[in-house]
Amino acid sequence: MKLACMISNCTGYIPHLSIKVNVKREENSISIKAKEVKFFKTLAPPLVAAFLVLSPFCSTPVSIGQTIDIHKGATLFGQACIGCHDAGGNIIQPGATLSTKDLQSRNGVDTEEDIYSITYNGKGRMPGFGKECKPRGQCTFGARLEDEDIKILAEFVKLQADQGWPSIQAEQK
Repeated sequence: MKLACMISNCTGYIPHLSIKVNVKREENSISIKAKEVKFFKTLAPPLVAAFLVLSPFCSTPVSIGQTIDIHKGATLFGQACIGCHDAGGNIIQPGATLSTKDLQSRNGVDTEEDIYSITYNGKGRMPGFGKECKPRGQCTFGARLEDEDIKILAEFVKLQADQGWPSIQAEQK
């Protein structure tokens, strides 16, 4: 038929042939795209799961609420405590740091509740920051903290002490 079209100067055969070729090319590209979509659909869930498991945002701390508390704790620490306790140390009384060892051996502090009590009421040279702190001479002359803020601050100090006081600046970023 091709020879007959060439002899009679027929132009209908070649476009017909090119349409068939284009249709086959489109079918091939559609099947390749379908295979790619299938590949990504099977690969995407394990990749997303692996990312979430290995992501530092998902492993520590456990929840978004806990993340907010850590950031709020770091902010409160920066506002109320860092003047004397930079990086968990103590510029007023060098042996009374916020390291786990010093908290336990020097002050008998083992829990967040103990840290809360000292932060609220004060102890020794450390002033109390609680709203109802008494006696007046033991309390800070600066701004007082709400009970909930002292609780968050105590959790933050305990967490930092347990971790050896990693950089607070890194926590805030």
